[in-house]
Amino acid sequence: MAEMNIPNKITVGRIGLTFVMVGFLTSGLPFGKTLALVTFGLAGLSDWLDGMLARRLGKITIFGQLMDPLADKILVSAAFVSFVAIDQIVPAWIVITIISREFVVTGLRLLASQQGKVLPAGPWGKHKMIWQTITIVVIMLGLALRDEILPLLMPFESQVQFMEDFGLYFAVTVTFLSHAVAALTTVSGVVYLWDGRDLYMEHT
Repeated sequence: MAEMNIPNKITVGRIGLTFVMVGFLTSGLPFGKTLALVTFGLAGLSDWLDGMLARRLGKITIFGQLMDPLADKILVSAAFVSFVAIDQIVPAWIVITIISREFVVTGLRLLASQQGKVLPAGPWGKHKMIWQTITIVVIMLGLALRDEILPLLMPFESQVQFMEDFGLYFAVTVTFLSHAVAALTTVSGVVYLWDGRDLYMEHT
């Protein structure tokens, strides 16, 4: 049996990092949210690294083409599910929208592959992924600052008012970003369904 190549090992490792990230984020460990942010950054770096190595080494495989975007979806979905678990920082309906879109698009891609066709990621899908990533980083950074870093750095007597203000601005920012992501996710899913309508209309 052939050994898995290095880019594919990195891709599988990103799925492993997802579980580590969720553990840090939801376990209540000291500096767990800070470590979750670092882990998410490492996972993002691995996404760039496996693609770069696959192209340079000529190791682009069907497994990699399937698992690389799947690993990204698992990472993003796990982060948003964790945010629901942490006092519903992101509303559950937004997370359901994000995950549902990924299931629908993955199903459509599988349908396309069965017909020997490829549905590439469009600009709406790329914008969706960028803003999902930005939202995750902002939320993790905000949680790390609010719960772990700022209380350690600031004198106790000056914390109360500052943390109240910080909490307010953080909540407003998260609300804006999460709703923007929900809108982008919905639009990108609708566009994807419209562009691939020939794939499923003939079977309905």
